[in-house]
Amino acid sequence: MKNKIYIFAALAGMMTLSSCSDFLDQTNTYQASEDTFFDSNDAVAQATAPLYNYVWNSFNGKFYYSVGDGRSNNLTARWSDYIYPYTNFTENSLSPGLEDAWGAFYSVVAQSNNVINNIEQKCGSAVTEEAKIQGIAEARFMRGLAYWYIGSVWGKGIIYTDTKAQINNSVAYAHRATDVIEFAIRDLEYAAAHLSKSQANPGRVTCYSAYGMLSRVYLSMAGLTTDGQYDGENIATDFNRGSRNTYYLDLAKKAALKCIEGPYSLLPNYGDLFSVSTWNNNSESVFQLQWLQGSTDAVGWGGVNSISAFFSWSTMVGETNWGNATYASYDIVRTYDPADRIRRHATIATVGEYYPHLNVKNGGYTYNVTETGYENKCNVVKHVIGKLDDNGQSYQQSSGVNTYMMRLAEVYLNLTEAILGNNASTSDETARTYFNAVRKRAGMPEKRTITYQDIHYERRIELAYEGLYWYDLLRRSYYQQQEVVNYLNAQERNAGYEWDENEPCQYAKTSDGTGVSTATAAHLTLPLSDVDLARNPRLLEDPIAYEFGEREVDPATLFN
Repeated sequence: MKNKIYIFAALAGMMTLSSCSDFLDQTNTYQASEDTFFDSNDAVAQATAPLYNYVWNSFNGKFYYSVGDGRSNNLTARWSDYIYPYTNFTENSLSPGLEDAWGAFYSVVAQSNNVINNIEQKCGSAVTEEAKIQGIAEARFMRGLAYWYIGSVWGKGIIYTDTKAQINNSVAYAHRATDVIEFAIRDLEYAAAHLSKSQANPGRVTCYSAYGMLSRVYLSMAGLTTDGQYDGENIATDFNRGSRNTYYLDLAKKAALKCIEGPYSLLPNYGDLFSVSTWNNNSESVFQLQWLQGSTDAVGWGGVNSISAFFSWSTMVGETNWGNATYASYDIVRTYDPADRIRRHATIATVGEYYPHLNVKNGGYTYNVTETGYENKCNVVKHVIGKLDDNGQSYQQSSGVNTYMMRLAEVYLNLTEAILGNNASTSDETARTYFNAVRKRAGMPEKRTITYQDIHYERRIELAYEGLYWYDLLRRSYYQQQEVVNYLNAQERNAGYEWDENEPCQYAKTSDGTGVSTATAAHLTLPLSDVDLARNPRLLEDPIAYEFGEREVDPATLFN
């Protein structure tokens, strides 16, 4: 643990950040000293800047999709050791990615703590109270999100608020999952109550970003608890009870509606979400990680987005092309409704689909026509944006586009799920309005009655390869565990397939998957790496309760 609590930059001013535009356009002119750095409102804003990129780097590089989409079987990658152990349920404490992920999330926690403590203790007289509160609220938004991931992935986590003290006390007990999620909720509630309604610079989070994220985290807590507000005692123990805590379902609904009041709107065309010209900080983005544009030589490794390198399948479609053997699973290919062509086209490449933004100088790229040999797979196209000649910004392992962490479409689906609640179906007008807005953009017919299976389909297809599907399944497993385990075992992981126009999904299964273990309830959380366990053996012991203080924000007033 001690070496995993990275202090990426105790001062954001210790980094020189550059970008085409937005709040990352800044060069530090301050002394790199905690005692003198925080002498202006601008210095506070600089201190929070790395929370939007650098500290998330190890998470973004692989874990974002290897667990979010690999574990949930949106991906097949039989030779990528950072994906296939999670797809196959064969991971162990030595599996690649576990140490990096734990370290990445605690980098976010550590740097957020540093920002909070420095703002509280070391701001000069020129810093306004408004700037202090804004900076602390930004840091608490990031810390809360990191703890949601920690609690979700490992079912426990070490909660702390003073990084320097924790480094000197690194052998510590983990806290219970419900406490970790509760800590995340309190951070996000603080952010919702104190962040401004508008962005000072593009990409900064607002109170509406926090409300949106709360709609997700409240849904998690609804499955983890029984009745009423969490008090440390009302922890659910029957994971097949079939119902969720209505207190948190109601809060999830209120939080989603507050987010929807914000400045967001769905982009009219689904494909525009993943077009270079309309990707970064568009109207649908509730929160994106903000990556720098330029070559890694020019801007460094920690601040760039490398995801496209892991999905580009050819030298014709990407500057770095490691994605030929990382492609859509047969299970997701067969899941697409035959009418769901708009989203399928923008998400996975299928035989004959034409992409004008790829291979531009040669008139575009048609899958399995421009190059042959792709009839037995569907490569992921959502993160593939072309080469430098195509768009003027894609360098090797540096795409120049941001990472979606939450889109308005997810908030619409969170709202629908919260309204559905514990019912078998709903025809509620508000639920239908927002649920059908997502479907209408995709060219899909409206639903007059909505079931959980309808929401499940929309979440998987709408948000595929955006790192979320595993967490959707986890949330369901908190109260329908056996259903989820059975579902995981019926997904035909690693199955082979090939183009077949006679099939409804236009692909036919050709072989059974191999190397896959049987999923059990134990596979709903991941192991900790052997490196982290060796540094902190107390992580092997049962997690303990966290002692919370008084609530800073009353949910009853937060949603007035």
